[in-house]
Amino acid sequence: MKNLSLVLNVVLLIAVGVLYVLHFSGGKAEEQDEENGILQSSAYSVAYVDSDSVVKNYDFFKKKQEELTAKSERLQNEYKNRAEGLQREVTDYQRNVNNLTIGQAKALEEDLMKKQQNLRMYQESLSQQLMQDQNKVQAELYEKVSEFLKGYSSKKGLELVVQYTPGSDVLYANDSMNITGDVIKGLNEAYNSELNAPAESTEDSTAVSE
Repeated sequence: MKNLSLVLNVVLLIAVGVLYVLHFSGGKAEEQDEENGILQSSAYSVAYVDSDSVVKNYDFFKKKQEELTAKSERLQNEYKNRAEGLQREVTDYQRNVNNLTIGQAKALEEDLMKKQQNLRMYQESLSQQLMQDQNKVQAELYEKVSEFLKGYSSKKGLELVVQYTPGSDVLYANDSMNITGDVIKGLNEAYNSELNAPAESTEDSTAVSE
């Protein structure tokens, strides 16, 4: 679950490690300030997004996170119940072992060892299942955010969108380049439209049938 809170570190980076993009118009050549090594251009279009804010406020992500948390708790309880059941069997065996023949004790030991192995395999299966679910959410999140940023950048004339959070490669960015609010608003509007679409379709079909 903690990995999900970092997923936008991948999602929101259209280009990683780049602090600016130069956009040349009219076939102008690059010029370089030899003193400080900074490329000069006639125009550029860069924006940044606070990925932490998107994670906290994107309704799709919050919903998926709640679903994964609930599923994880349910699977953990299932595993706990199985583990406790096995522990009871082990306790019963230890309490009654002196009343068993050597053959009976050996058979029970082998059965308990097999159940313990199966429990380990079950635990691994649950972990893999949760990992697959998490990867699926990451893929969906990447697709949604990436598609939104493509459309948004095209409308706004942006050439690069980067994340700007503590630990990112961006050391400074002017507040005027912050599009986090627009991104969160746009993502949530698109997500809510998706949620309402099936209900609207059902109402339309009902109205036609009447």
